[in-house]
Amino acid sequence: MLDWLLEPLQFSFILRALIASAIVGVVCSVLGTYIVLRGMAFFGDALAHTILPGVVIAFLLGWPLAVGALIFGILTALGIGILTDRGMLKEDTAIGVVFAGFFALGVAMLSATGDYTVDLAHFLFGNLLGVSVADLIVTAVLGFIVLLVVFLFYKEFLVISFDQVLAQALRLPTTFLRYLLLILIAVTIVVSLQIVGIALMLAMFVTPAATASLLTRRLPSMMAVAACIGAFAGVTGVYVSFYLDVASGPAVVLVATAIFIIVFLFAPQRGMVWNRA
Repeated sequence: MLDWLLEPLQFSFILRALIASAIVGVVCSVLGTYIVLRGMAFFGDALAHTILPGVVIAFLLGWPLAVGALIFGILTALGIGILTDRGMLKEDTAIGVVFAGFFALGVAMLSATGDYTVDLAHFLFGNLLGVSVADLIVTAVLGFIVLLVVFLFYKEFLVISFDQVLAQALRLPTTFLRYLLLILIAVTIVVSLQIVGIALMLAMFVTPAATASLLTRRLPSMMAVAACIGAFAGVTGVYVSFYLDVASGPAVVLVATAIFIIVFLFAPQRGMVWNRA
């Protein structure tokens, strides 16, 4: 058993993958609790896809992919916020329009590079085992910033997530907080880009947080449980990828999904099997 755990650690790229997947698992899961509570899963999925043009532009210009992704992610978050701020469009409508347009633009630009299939697969499904030291540093720094902001604005995010009327009564800057949360989602997507890719991003946001919501009702404990599940899924997914020779990003997501199914069936007092019994 010990040899099974230690054997992959002799490879430096596996060590970097383990650290990166743990960081992403924690950051996505903590922020994912707000996404689950506020019903923003569609927004998270759309935002993950709308950064594709930024990734392609950065790729063509030789910039770090995170730079292009971050710029387009923030622009998308602000754009959707502006479209829905005064009731001009419903949020799901605005998200759908921006999502479809930006993703189509990204795919069109990617196809024009001449290596459509390989590059698209890389962007869509991540390249966890290809994480470099520089990528790891960027992931750690951005992840720390996201967690720090969540900690500093914990009470404000809590209020706007559960009671908009109370937030307005307390004179909280609800518009600023809404935009800040959207930007945090964009930054977290950039952090996760190379780990699970665009196509699987939503799973890392939603699945650990949804699992934690079946185990606890309080937000702090929900965040803690989700972070543990996310980190465990990330690390275990790397081992699964190493030993079964499967893609690392999907392996991480499948582990998280398996945990959700187990909890959904057997969670004390709330699981399907428990309730039937």
